[in-house]
Amino acid sequence: MSRDIFVVIEHLRGKVADISYVMLAAARVMAQATGGQVVAVLLGHNAQGLAGNLAADRVLYVDHLALADFTSAAYQTVLESLLSEHAPRAALLGDTSIGGDVTAWLAARLSWPLVSSCRGVSAEGDVLKFVSQTCGGKIMAEGDLPGPCALVMMVPGGYKPEQGQSAQPPQVTPAAAPSLEDLRMVVENYAEPDTSDVDISREPILVSVGRGIQTQDNIGLAEELAQALGCPVCASRPVVDQGWLPATRLVGKSGKIVKPRLYLALGISGAPEHAEGMGESEMIVAVNTDPAAPIFNIAKYGTTVNLFDLVPVLTEKIQEAKSG
Repeated sequence: MSRDIFVVIEHLRGKVADISYVMLAAARVMAQATGGQVVAVLLGHNAQGLAGNLAADRVLYVDHLALADFTSAAYQTVLESLLSEHAPRAALLGDTSIGGDVTAWLAARLSWPLVSSCRGVSAEGDVLKFVSQTCGGKIMAEGDLPGPCALVMMVPGGYKPEQGQSAQPPQVTPAAAPSLEDLRMVVENYAEPDTSDVDISREPILVSVGRGIQTQDNIGLAEELAQALGCPVCASRPVVDQGWLPATRLVGKSGKIVKPRLYLALGISGAPEHAEGMGESEMIVAVNTDPAAPIFNIAKYGTTVNLFDLVPVLTEKIQEAKSG
């Protein structure tokens, strides 16, 4: 076992995902306690340029045509080989659709313990500690990170992506790929999402609705407020799954990542899957009648007033202010 902390870099279509920088920030805390290095693991093809701003001591870069696009089979094969060889104190992966495809498999193959939904890490002496969220973020579980090696799936919120970025490019070390000739899965094409609708990821203000909006007819309340603010309406998954808003308006792990100056969350509980998509907003204002809703853990301002009482009054006041 080494004292190093490995971070598996998640990227898509030439862009490093924010969760990768979040993990690098957490890894730095862990490496300071273990006395090891932060080692970024970058898998791809002609993707070495993605290492330029990673806040890592060094980068292990595996280049192979089979890694040009993510497939679970290719990542599993390569990561099993690398982690078996280096045996780091911990390997961090995103608690995302990509991380979920490979981490449990790796835990079974390597017989390593797995900590999921990890929001933060700390150290007491040389003992690493973790905080994981469960029950939709309403309960935080704390514990010692098991050893000698462990896998950790990170969720956003505990660290800012900027903390995992550096102006000084890290050292990049090529690593050989194991045989990837007989994979059961290959990527034949990449389907781009519909771009005819408004791109909520570029909007400075967003009004977002969740299960608490109750019915499709009530979406109109949010739309009137959004019109007064000059912004679009977006939503959490329950609203989109009901077909009340199109998938292009979905915020979260399986939707869009948004970072507006103002994110007004109406009737949204703030489950980890949603928080992953909006947790880096400059200001989050939450309206939810449940005082224990996880959204209040990340909101700057919040109220438990019923949204059906608040939104019409808020809309009226904004309209009055704009009219002079």
